[in-house]
Amino acid sequence: MVNLKKRFVDFRALPTEEKWRRGKGFLLDNLLYILLGASIVGIQIYDPRFLSLSSVVNILSLSAANLPIALGIAGCIILTGTDLSAGRIVGLTACIAASLLQASGYAGKMFPGLGTLPLAVVFPAVLLVGGLVGLVNGFCTAKFNLHPFIVTLATQLITYGALLIYLMQGTGNGQSISGLDARYTSFITGSIIRPFGVAIPNYVFYAIGITVIMWFVWNKTVFGKNMFAVGSNPEAANVSGVNVKRTIIGVFTLAGVLYAVTGFIEAARIGSNSASTGLNYELDAIAACVIGGVSFVGGIGKIRGVILGVLLQRIIFVGLTFLGIDSNMQYIIKGIIILAACAIDMRKYLVKK
Repeated sequence: MVNLKKRFVDFRALPTEEKWRRGKGFLLDNLLYILLGASIVGIQIYDPRFLSLSSVVNILSLSAANLPIALGIAGCIILTGTDLSAGRIVGLTACIAASLLQASGYAGKMFPGLGTLPLAVVFPAVLLVGGLVGLVNGFCTAKFNLHPFIVTLATQLITYGALLIYLMQGTGNGQSISGLDARYTSFITGSIIRPFGVAIPNYVFYAIGITVIMWFVWNKTVFGKNMFAVGSNPEAANVSGVNVKRTIIGVFTLAGVLYAVTGFIEAARIGSNSASTGLNYELDAIAACVIGGVSFVGGIGKIRGVILGVLLQRIIFVGLTFLGIDSNMQYIIKGIIILAACAIDMRKYLVKK
């Protein structure tokens, strides 16, 4: 409280021109949050159910489901790159998890001769698949000095092709995969905490645990410090003794693992998985990261920003549903948000520069 008072007194003592400059900077830094806050108030006035307990839990659940993929893409953006293959990796890993964890007695089982495998076997296998695709992304980016946009565009197509081929295996014939084992769905979507009778899915707490781990990786490990150093200035990082190529490969591999976590959760959350699972998930994740202050300039981003970005994005889309906005129109609004967030981010960068 004392510090706030002191800062207020110091601000009042500044010349008028400096006050305007700082005020403009504050407005620019927080413009999206101000607009989003105003939107929340407006939606709540329009429909008081918007901030009811069940609605808030729904928003938190949707945010938790998308948080791992956003944390993965955030690392790629910090390296001044991106990852267009993220959604397809989610789709591939979701379908693999679903096919191996179908109930034994299910009539439409993809592999009838294969019993329901233990979660302790399927989960590492799914992480391995996601990590391998991420490894390819990182290796091609670092080794051949290719832009991540090109590399991940290529692996997006390759991964989608692999997914289509996989769905044709066994008795699949390209059909959706459903009939999941109850132990799997209960592990992901079950609930042990029900405040006021409203169930909070288990995967919300898994997402919280993953977020804590990623915060530690970003802020307390050499790998995290190297990631920010490479994103800020790869030449300077190399001179300082940072293995730039190894760092890039590590970031993309870790991102692939996080996409696989999203796929494992998503398979049980939606219950019926097909070739369209994961479609455009990377766009939502990129938008959330930019809204949360992860900059394409490189070397800038915080875990709390990613969390806030994902949460605010979900609030927007749930709010649009409450307002009765057509689902097709929501794509247009989503694109406008991404464009506005990137423009504001670049404007902040130019002002600071």
